[in-house]
This record gives sequence, structure tokens and C-alpha cells, in this order.
Amino acid sequence: MRKYVTISILREVKEILEREKKNRDWSEFLLELYREAKMAKARMAFEQLRRMLNDEELDKILASVKEFREGFKFR
Repeated sequence: MRKYVTISILREVKEILEREKKNRDWSEFLLELYREAKMAKARMAFEQLRRMLNDEELDKILASVKEFREGFKFR
């Protein structure tokens, strides 16, 4: 049996979220919001890192990753 909990939020927040969730259940909707937020943060971090590094540094990182993957083999 699945367990459910209650989350206390402002009524205005619930009304906004209900309009967005449409016909999905709350668990599905909130998990989607969570995943989208994590992906957005990862994209922003990647873009910030890309702006900080020059092309030579990015090429070195790419070469290092390729070397690691080639050397990493399952037994």
C-alpha cells in the first residue's frame, strides 16, 4: 500500500500549481517539476562553465574524458 502525506502551502500557490498540473496527479506533476528544475540547473551550470573556459581548456577536458572512457572497460 502506498503512503501519502500532506504538504502545507499557501492557497495562492496551490491554485497556480493546480492550473499548471491540469489532469495529472500531484505526484506525477511534482516529480516532473523537480526533474525539469534539476535539468535547468545542470544546463545553467554547464553554460557557466563553458563561458569560463577557453577552447583549449575544453579540448583538454574532452580528450581526458575520451581517454578515461577508453581505459574503462568491464571485466
